Amino acid sequence: MDYQHLLFIALISLIACCTIMVLVWLWAKKIRNAGVVDVFWALNFPVITIITFFLAEGYEMRKILICAIFLIAELRLGIHLWQRVIGHLDEEEGRYQQLRSEWGENADRNFFVFFQFQAISNVILAIPFFIITANTSTEISIFEYIGLAIWAIAFVGEMVADKQLAAFKKDPKNKGKVCDTGLWYYSRHPNYFFEWLTWMAYFIFALASPWGILAIISPAIIFYLLTRVTGVPNNEEQNLRSKPEAYKKYQQTTSAFFPWKKVIKVSGSGLQA
Repeated sequence: MDYQHLLFIALISLIACCTIMVLVWLWAKKIRNAGVVDVFWALNFPVITIITFFLAEGYEMRKILICAIFLIAELRLGIHLWQRVIGHLDEEEGRYQQLRSEWGENADRNFFVFFQFQAISNVILAIPFFIITANTSTEISIFEYIGLAIWAIAFVGEMVADKQLAAFKKDPKNKGKVCDTGLWYYSRHPNYFFEWLTWMAYFIFALASPWGILAIISPAIIFYLLTRVTGVPNNEEQNLRSKPEAYKKYQQTTSAFFPWKKVIKVSGSGLQA
């Protein structure tokens, strides 16, 4: 494995992602909607995919496999986020409104740093991808087959969760209510869970390649971000502001991240499974 060549690919990817995020920041500043960063964070991965596919020196079939699933997953996520954000470009999402309010006159400067951090995170999270596409072995390992199977489950799960939530929000009768049907019955954030599972699939796929164990950094970072930083905490704060009573009840009965059975409150005996 040529580590200098890997670093070269990572550097080209970083320059591309940072440049894209500068342009996105200028657009977000103009329309005063920082939420567009989510869309282009997802769409930066296809850019990395294309760069890596043409520059990496690994086994061609392996490159096609990993590039295909990476491209499919991130394009789906990017398109889904685009459809969600583009519908209300004139209305910034609550979590970004909160940041804008907290940062005050430094908001534009801080959002610039935030956008660049997103570009850097794109490249760090692509570590499994860089490792896999550098593998020159012509044998497809059992780890790679397992990774593909887990990826398929995660891809379908996240797509279903997103569609269920979108359908719930589209029904005017559900205004002010909490989506607790389908996959949302078992987890308060099934979309986040399956997104994390997708990155676990890349890690398992990477175990067949030299130094593949280093790929654990991606699902570990994604898990931390989703459960402690930008995912679950921000989403729950927003839901508690918009529908406090209903969401508190939902929190008491439903797993926050991993899909699990309901906790049912029984009168006089506390919470029981």
